[in-house]
Amino acid sequence: MSRIGKRPITIPAKVEVAIDGTNIVVKGPKGELSRTLRDNVSLSQEGEILHVNRRDETRTSKQLHGLSRTLVANMVEGVSQGFQRRLEIQGVGYRAQLQGRNLVLNMGYSHQVQIEPPDGIQFAVEGTTNVIVSGYDKEIVGNTAAKIRAVRPPEPYKGKGIRYAGEVVRRKAGKTGKGGKK
Repeated sequence: MSRIGKRPITIPAKVEVAIDGTNIVVKGPKGELSRTLRDNVSLSQEGEILHVNRRDETRTSKQLHGLSRTLVANMVEGVSQGFQRRLEIQGVGYRAQLQGRNLVLNMGYSHQVQIEPPDGIQFAVEGTTNVIVSGYDKEIVGNTAAKIRAVRPPEPYKGKGIRYAGEVVRRKAGKTGKGGKK
């Protein structure tokens, strides 16, 4: 048995789950998510507990068991609490600001970079150097945060750029020149 896959998923009070074969729809206060799981796994609901079971003992089914359980658990957590990803901007003159719903980044280029949020995603800016990406779909929150980070990833010499909160950037030593001019 998969150690992750066999763990039950507890459904919070304000969350509704509808199962139709391999399709699952999860509705909650933050939004609604739906997903079609592979045929190798099945879903069963007993009151406020949801179980993900595999149909057979093939290698593929074993691999998909834990994955499917985690995807469904993330759906339940997303529509009830939501997810967020924090980004930090470091560098002289680098800053972020909101313009309506869009995020505008000044990252040392000759132009400003505008990022439009996908459906279900909100941006928040604390000060001018902290960006918060929040939403109810964990995958979209992570992908959007990765797109923002890709605008100017942290460079290894001075550490300037956009990084995730708590991310440790491996630093490199700079040039080691000779003693002086001759």
